[in-house]
Amino acid sequence: MTRRILLVLLIALGLVAAPWAAEKERPLPKDLPPYGPLKTVSAPRVKEERLANGLTLWLVPQKGLPKVAAVVAVRGGMASDPKDRPGLSKLIAATIDQGTKSRTAKQIAEGIQAAGGDLTGDTPADAILIATDVLASKADGGLKILADILQNATFPESEVDLAKRNAADALRAQEADPSFLASRALAQAMFSEHPYGVVSPTQESIAKTTPDELRREYAKRFRPDQALLVVVGDFDVQTMTATLQSLFGSWSAPKEAPIAPLPAPPRQTPHAVFLVARPGSVQTTFAFGGLGPTRRDPDYAAAQVANAIYGGMFGSRMIKNIREDKGYTYSPGAFLQTRREVGAFQTRADVGNAVTGASFNEISYELNRMATTVPTEEEVTRARRFLVGVKALSLQSRGSVGYQLALLWAYGLPPEELGRESEKIQEVAAKDVEAVGTRYFPAARQTVVAVGEEKLIREQFAPFGLEVKPAP
Repeated sequence: MTRRILLVLLIALGLVAAPWAAEKERPLPKDLPPYGPLKTVSAPRVKEERLANGLTLWLVPQKGLPKVAAVVAVRGGMASDPKDRPGLSKLIAATIDQGTKSRTAKQIAEGIQAAGGDLTGDTPADAILIATDVLASKADGGLKILADILQNATFPESEVDLAKRNAADALRAQEADPSFLASRALAQAMFSEHPYGVVSPTQESIAKTTPDELRREYAKRFRPDQALLVVVGDFDVQTMTATLQSLFGSWSAPKEAPIAPLPAPPRQTPHAVFLVARPGSVQTTFAFGGLGPTRRDPDYAAAQVANAIYGGMFGSRMIKNIREDKGYTYSPGAFLQTRREVGAFQTRADVGNAVTGASFNEISYELNRMATTVPTEEEVTRARRFLVGVKALSLQSRGSVGYQLALLWAYGLPPEELGRESEKIQEVAAKDVEAVGTRYFPAARQTVVAVGEEKLIREQFAPFGLEVKPAP
């Protein structure tokens, strides 16, 4: 057993502290200019309104480009689907625009196209999002269709049947992708029976879903007192408010109670290797997962910086290690996935069969290095600049602004948080990253999924003494 493997195992068991220091940075050319000043991200101002029926409005007027983006969020995404119908919300989002009491699917599509846009749906864990992006001069027509499908969708049987066939075909295609298999298995392994463990439908749930079930679930979730409408673009606030009042003011909430809040997610996840057998695979797909903060937690900004340093940006520690230095993989990465009630740090890498064990060892090494060493000021500076830059770019699209605001609402945050996030990132110091690393990054707190050739994976993991068991 090599010295590094032994050290990783001892750290994982909590028996010793890491004896290594941060890798020495390669010096940059001396003639490079210094960093320019890091400008504060100018987040759009949001005008908040609330209609008498409980519908929350977040209006963001932006002069210039003659476009208007609208995003509706309703509480209850995939994590709120019935236990025997995982992924039901995906079918709702796919069929909500396929007919209303007064419009056919064709009329809806033609009407939105005539307004210069289209309709899209998304189903994160905590909300269903329906969005459109139309010409400002045609905004009234686009919003009228949006109001119609939110209040009067009928889910015609023929359209539901077509959507089910498409969903079944899409799922079969996804299940040929090892990255999807790893993501699905990781969520199930980390969250077990909790609703956050569901990230996709099953063939059985797709086949059994009926139009009546979609109508009942639609009636439960699409109600104004549990919904947000974000409008971003070239409009006058007073005029837009009057338009929305006329289109959405008569939308009424049912007498039934809204969907129940989710139970508390688990406070820890299993430390084991979960195997997804993929016979004949020439590579192993890794997914590591550990619990992290929510966007409401005070250490969320520091967690973003820590993740960027670890593996969330090009030039991060993990990419330098297993991509640039050792050549084990071409595109490893890490990200901080957030849900309303829990966050999760995730690591992804596709590695060659021959270096499966070595790659696991190096990823564990980098996780433990985050947990036991203080980042350099240069690392923190680069990470802060990267994150603030990405945030600034994301605010250039009106549809993106609307989508981000809708997610903030779903997570229980005010619209002002869109600007505060960049300010908080700029205030993160090395000591804050060190604290986050100690709390969240130890390899012993990670759940690991490996997708690939079973015999090879078991052989390559034998030196580590970790339990390798079938994925749930």
